[in-house]
Amino acid sequence: MTKSNAAEPRDIFFVSNSVNELGGITSWSHQMARLFSERGHRVHLVGVVPAPEGRVQELAPDVPFRTTTLYAEHPPAVTPVRGLKDKLNLVEQRRRAAREAGMREQAAKLSALFRAAKPDGVVIVTQVWAMEWVALADTAGLTVFGMSHESFDTCRKSSRFARVKRFYQDVDRMLTLTREDADRWIRQRMDNVGFMPNPLPFFPEVPSDRSGKCVVSIGRLHEEKGVDLLLEAWARVSPQHPDWTLRVYGSGEEEEALRKQAAELGITTTVEWMGRTGDVPGALRKSAVFALSSRGEGFPLAPMEAMATAVPCVAFDVAPGVHEIITDGVDGFLAPPGNITEFARHLDALMSDKELRDTMGEAARENIQRFSTEEIVGRWESLFALVER
Repeated sequence: MTKSNAAEPRDIFFVSNSVNELGGITSWSHQMARLFSERGHRVHLVGVVPAPEGRVQELAPDVPFRTTTLYAEHPPAVTPVRGLKDKLNLVEQRRRAAREAGMREQAAKLSALFRAAKPDGVVIVTQVWAMEWVALADTAGLTVFGMSHESFDTCRKSSRFARVKRFYQDVDRMLTLTREDADRWIRQRMDNVGFMPNPLPFFPEVPSDRSGKCVVSIGRLHEEKGVDLLLEAWARVSPQHPDWTLRVYGSGEEEEALRKQAAELGITTTVEWMGRTGDVPGALRKSAVFALSSRGEGFPLAPMEAMATAVPCVAFDVAPGVHEIITDGVDGFLAPPGNITEFARHLDALMSDKELRDTMGEAARENIQRFSTEEIVGRWESLFALVER
């Protein structure tokens, strides 16, 4: 339903690595695109490359916005130039030249899309790799936002760190997910930094009653998501709670190794491998506790979804986004990164005490509403008006 108090309609472009790759950024960009469309804005999602095989997220057939993918297939990878030998490598020279020509060709497509926009248009670049194409395009007359959807620490440990400093230094506003991370980028002499949290993915009418003796984890089965740490914690608490089950939702390259680990820990009978789910609210409604065991995060959607469903969370405090969402001891518990003993102790506390689960779950459902879609979209609208002045 279109909001009657919508701001003046704008052309809004979201530019990402892909428009349909499984993951949080795709979910976020589609949610934001839908929310802006409902407010009357003209929204266009642009992906640089198709999603990798096996990582394709099926899009809803009724999306109220345009989607475009620039490349028909992924461009050839090139290795960084390191020394004279690399400079003289003719094969690599040709590959780099072909890639650069292809980038300019695709950037020209972006320029054509941007030139068709009306004044006051906005370009939101969700990933710094995609920004490399936007930087080659003509963005005259448009406001450009560059986003980092990960924590400062996670970015700093990766090759993205130098690219964020290079490609985002001249955008109208670089946006992190938390004030804490924004301050750390500002200390890197980035003087155009602000922050914008993620909105709640959903707010179910019927929350969990936390009576089902089930701990839930939802996420890709990848090392960064730390399911191996969760299994170790579960091995410590499950003997005291033989009537409880750990349900692991998700798929990924680590699944076989994780199943083997569960067998070695002797917890096979109390762990259920659920695979990917298309019904996250349903999975959460049947749970009593949510576990976020990640080694790194940005502003994670999964605990927000759990809290909206009135399910208290136990998480490793691996990023500002995590303790921005969960208030330790009030609506969930936080453990120091990688501290399995503390994580297990928090699980045990919630599993042992229904009254504590209820108190924290209700607090979680109340507190998480500060990230309601109305609140966050309103903040975006205010930012658009502020930056264009």
